[in-house]
This record gives sequence, structure tokens and C-alpha cells, in this order.
Amino acid sequence: MQISEDILEKHLDNIRALQAPSGLFLASRSDVSTGYNKAWLRDNFYTCLAFEEVEDWETVKKVWKAMLQIFVKHKNKISWAVKNKPYHTFQYIHARYNPETFEEFWEEWGNKQNDAVGAILFKIGDLEQKGIKIIETEEEKEVLQILVDYLKSIEYWHDSDNGVWEEYEEVHASSVGACVAGLKSIAKTGLVEMPSHLIEKGEEALQKLLPRESKSKFTDLALLSFNVVSEREARDIVRHLEYHLKRDRGVIRYKNDRYYNKNEDEVSEEAEWCFGFPWLSIIYGKWAQEITHPNPSLTTREGQEETKTDFEKAQEYLEKSFGTIYKDKIPELYYSDSNKPNDNTPLGWAESLFVVALLRAGK
Repeated sequence: MQISEDILEKHLDNIRALQAPSGLFLASRSDVSTGYNKAWLRDNFYTCLAFEEVEDWETVKKVWKAMLQIFVKHKNKISWAVKNKPYHTFQYIHARYNPETFEEFWEEWGNKQNDAVGAILFKIGDLEQKGIKIIETEEEKEVLQILVDYLKSIEYWHDSDNGVWEEYEEVHASSVGACVAGLKSIAKTGLVEMPSHLIEKGEEALQKLLPRESKSKFTDLALLSFNVVSEREARDIVRHLEYHLKRDRGVIRYKNDRYYNKNEDEVSEEAEWCFGFPWLSIIYGKWAQEITHPNPSLTTREGQEETKTDFEKAQEYLEKSFGTIYKDKIPELYYSDSNKPNDNTPLGWAESLFVVALLRAGK
């Protein structure tokens, strides 16, 4: 697919408009009334991927330095959790922060989000291995060790958290997987001391959980987060997700999702999340680069068999991603079976994954 520089710059500008002077990105516009004018740990991880893809290392370092400063600011709280194992939600690392003061937002918001800690360890380790120096002071190195020790303290492998979607507490495969990926990544840098059992416990838990996301959810969009399984297992996860969750304007998070559900009974008309399409395009694009043979037969919703190469699937989902654009911006979601997005437009995370998918399609 021919990449238009105008389209690329437009969506990068959409993301740039969400960046605070500190370097942190807001989840959405500063004037939204939904609460998305705050800085999430997870959203900053994903939103920064676009700038990594265009090799804007100045922006990448600014974001990650700001993220580290959050943990430096709250080092005493996290150190307490290392020594005492949290038993109340407020004692966990929080998910949302003031983008300028780095203060926590204390109101209840499903703040136990272990996947965000795993994601941060993963990306810092990944950047360090690529030669992009993020850890430059002894205090920053100390913070990394504290985060590793924190995951040990909370026993992440069987800790019920609120997960990627910030909802009721369960043990989530996506959260455990993010922690496993993060611990593996940061261990390779030699910057931390890694207890020998810490990664193994997570891997054992995943073997019991997968391919389910949790006890209550068979499949879930969050399962695309981190690939710490074999290719065969990963393809099964994607196949289940496509069959059960793919819709016209995006991918629903899971069946009977109540968030922005259009039906009064909050059951049958789940919101369709826009970043699901570029996310799938990126995954298929990665598989296309790794192998040249067609992927296994994929089953459509009607039960008919179709065989497409991974490259063709990557292009297909990129085309679908273009269909989610609303007035030059990519929303968080559309109401079921409609062309009406919610107010979180643009969503930084969705814009970023679109940029990554767009750029990788041209490689």
C-alpha cells in the first residue's frame, strides 16, 4: 500500500496535540468530560509506539523519562508495597496521573493494573537493548529494581487485578502475560537482579489460563497485548478473537461488554473499538515478515473457509482501520452497528497503533 505522507503527518499531529509539556500524553483531548484528559501509564506506553516507529527518539526519551519520574516521585509508596504486600487498592501502583505534577488520582478507577507495570518494564528493556538509553541515573536504576520487586511482592502470577479494561478484579492472562514479557525484557539488560522463580511462576500460570483471558472471559481483545506464547498458540488466540469479537467498525473488547453498550439491557450491542483493526494488522504484518507461506485456513463468521496470506490479512485490517477515521481522527470506539463514535476522539492509543500499522504496511 502506498503511504501518504499527509495522512501520516495528520495522525502524528493528532497525537502531538495530546502531549503535555512534561512529555506525558493525555489519553484524549484536554476538554473532554469523560475523564480522559489525564495521563495513563498504559496509554503512554502505546501512544509512544508511533514515535518509536518514526524514530523520533527525542520524543520517545522525553516520554519515558517522564514515566520514570512518576515512579521516582512515588518511590516510597512502591517501596512500602514491596515490603508489606498491598491489601487495599490504593496501596497498589495507580494507573492515572496528573500529566504535570505526576500526582495520583485517588478516586476509584480500577487502579490495580498489573499489565501497565509489565508493559513499562518491557519497553524500557526493549529500548535499552536497541541502544536507546533510558536508564541514566542510579535512582532510575533503583526504580527498575523496585518495580521488579513489586511484582514479586504482589505475586502477580495469581493476583486478581482490574486488567487492561480497568474493571472487576480477576486473574487476567493479559496482565500475567504483560508481566512475564516485562520481566524477560528487563532481565536481558543486566540492570536488575531477577529472582529465578519470578518468570517461571508467570509462565506456569499462563499455561493454566490460556487460551482464556480469565475465568469469566473465553476471549478478549486484551489478549493481543503481549505475545509470550508459541506461534501456534498465538494464532489460536487471534482466530478465536476474530470469530467472536470482530465487527464492522472495530473489535469488541469481549462479549456482553457494558461499556458504551447501546442496548438498554447492556448485553447484545457491545461498542466496537477502533484500535482492534490496526492491532491485528500489526500482528499479521509481523507474521508475514517472519514466514513466507500462507497461514492456516481461517474460518469466517458464516463458517466458510478462506485462505489468505498473513500479508493479505495485514493489508485487509489496515483498510478496515481507514474505515474507523472520523473527521480525520480515530475515536476510541463506535456505538454498535452505527457511525457514531464516543467523545474520546481522538484516542491517543488508537492513533498510535494506526500510525504503526500504516508504516509497517509500506515495508
